[in-house]
Amino acid sequence: MPSAELDDHGFVGDRRFMVVTEAEGLFLTQRAHPRMALIETSLTADTLILSAAKHGSVSVPRASSPTPHASLQRRVTVWKSTTSADDCGDEPAEWLSDFLGGSLRLVRMGGTYQRLNLKRAAQAGDVVTFADSCPFLAVSEASLADLNGRLVAKHEPALPMNRFRPNLVIAGCAPYGEDEWTKVRIGDAVFRSAGPCSRCPITTTNQETAERGKEPLRTLATYRRDPVDTTDVNFGTNLIHETKRGTVRVGDAVGII
Repeated sequence: MPSAELDDHGFVGDRRFMVVTEAEGLFLTQRAHPRMALIETSLTADTLILSAAKHGSVSVPRASSPTPHASLQRRVTVWKSTTSADDCGDEPAEWLSDFLGGSLRLVRMGGTYQRLNLKRAAQAGDVVTFADSCPFLAVSEASLADLNGRLVAKHEPALPMNRFRPNLVIAGCAPYGEDEWTKVRIGDAVFRSAGPCSRCPITTTNQETAERGKEPLRTLATYRRDPVDTTDVNFGTNLIHETKRGTVRVGDAVGII
């Protein structure tokens, strides 16, 4: 995207929908369901469109009704957070259930949605969407280039940035320079570090085919283990925005504060 607007939760439109189990309201991710990688998404001004090869598509309104019915509310859980979300109806539920298997529902953030950011770096007023823990993940191009150099040296293929799913990609710093940030300014917006991002099996999932391998976690484990919790393998850094309104643009300068 050439630019993105900020609101209290992060980038407008970013991770405002979630797939959950129908019975328990538990969130689904590619960790257990790599086939989710095959679902394409696109946004119009008013609509989210889900599609998949040979499976057609389904459209869902981006915004909830201003006066949602209680029957359309669903309790959903993301890790340690349980909150209320708006059910998106039977059509997307049937589409997802058929494609992924099981009894699933699609939910969106609505007027009753409340989820505090539980990271230690969070402050009063910091909230988060359906993301794991933080509204922003920054990865530098230099970090990926360093990792890919190590992979190629082992006769493994280089990996694209989408394996790591950052929503902020930084150019011009040293490899893993993002590890050292405490607070940064991107354009006119200020962001606070919430610590390193420990990586999971989604990074080993080919986002084009949903096939899963062993890299990059096998290589990252040789040099990127967390010094406190050595079971964690880190790549990229989590950020919380202190500037709750504004615009971030491709080409914005990034400065350490």
